[in-house]
Amino acid sequence: MPTFSDRVERIAVSGIREVFEAAGEDAINLGIGQPDFPTPEHARQAAVDAIEAGRADAYTGNKGIAPLREAIAEKHRADQGIDLDPANVIATAGGSEALHVALEAHVSAGDEVIIPDPGFVSYDALTKLAGGEPVPVPLREDLTIDPAAIEAAITDDTAAFVVNSPGNPTGAVSSEADVREFARIADEHDVCCLSDEVYEYTVFDGEHVSPMEFAETDSVVVVNSASKLFSMTGWRLGWVYASADRIDRMLRVHQYAQACASAPAQYAAEAALRGDRDVVAEMTDSFERRRDILLDGFADAGIECSTPQGAFYAMPEVPEGFVEACLERDVIVVPGEAFGEGGRGHARISYATDEEDLREAIGVMADAYEAVR
Repeated sequence: MPTFSDRVERIAVSGIREVFEAAGEDAINLGIGQPDFPTPEHARQAAVDAIEAGRADAYTGNKGIAPLREAIAEKHRADQGIDLDPANVIATAGGSEALHVALEAHVSAGDEVIIPDPGFVSYDALTKLAGGEPVPVPLREDLTIDPAAIEAAITDDTAAFVVNSPGNPTGAVSSEADVREFARIADEHDVCCLSDEVYEYTVFDGEHVSPMEFAETDSVVVVNSASKLFSMTGWRLGWVYASADRIDRMLRVHQYAQACASAPAQYAAEAALRGDRDVVAEMTDSFERRRDILLDGFADAGIECSTPQGAFYAMPEVPEGFVEACLERDVIVVPGEAFGEGGRGHARISYATDEEDLREAIGVMADAYEAVR
């Protein structure tokens, strides 16, 4: 009889994946968090050029190629005014690996990690894989993360707290005042603030700010990714940046788990960061338009939903049986409890799909809601 680690037995297959497997082949998919835009042509071509020139045949340095890390540093200098040393950047296999190495480097067995509830599914699972204990903290009614709730949850065993703005699964955007509080809490309590900023460019209302902008110590670690910024989910290219000491520890994990990010993807991401970003504005405008279509449809159906300020997700309040009723009608939505107990009574909708399918799905969701309420 095989014996498995306690850590792996503490986690299960993602609730998002379970919904996909239960759906029909022709179902409209409102469950996947993936932009429906092509990767920018100049990013694709940069990968092709690197492959044809033989520059993608070998391992890169563990942290990634210098031009990519310089482009990442330039991006954060321009967007957040942060004087980021490229040496303090690690290119990773997507934002997922960046989260993994950050938690592995900062969490010891039994340490607590405060996570938003509902929150992205990886926060809970990766904390457990690192041997830590997730401490879910409920969100406000508007689905934003409450700094006071985070501070109240800190104990002597707290190693880190996770913030995510714009948020998955909520679409909520934290205010500058709240982000300043995240930085203060991390500084004053000497606790790592892990800031997941992968939806940074997809903001409709307000603006994105990072706790790194306000921290007075090295208390903040930032995770980001080309996946959602430039519609490059399949390229699996993310990054993490922090102080030199923190990067040194995360590099120790990364070099054994991954060695280096995919070389072609690194060249593509560098080009995306340095090239024309018109597609970013185009995507944001499109997602905002689709958000408004969705909210209008929910209002017509009598479905309550907080207004998402960013990303491309909404979390309407739904009755029991709603998700199943949608699946029976060939529309995939994700149950809110897949993201934590705080999501129970909600569903997560990804509106990163074309408008025709979205409008059809809205009609189906209205029928499903009427059938089960």
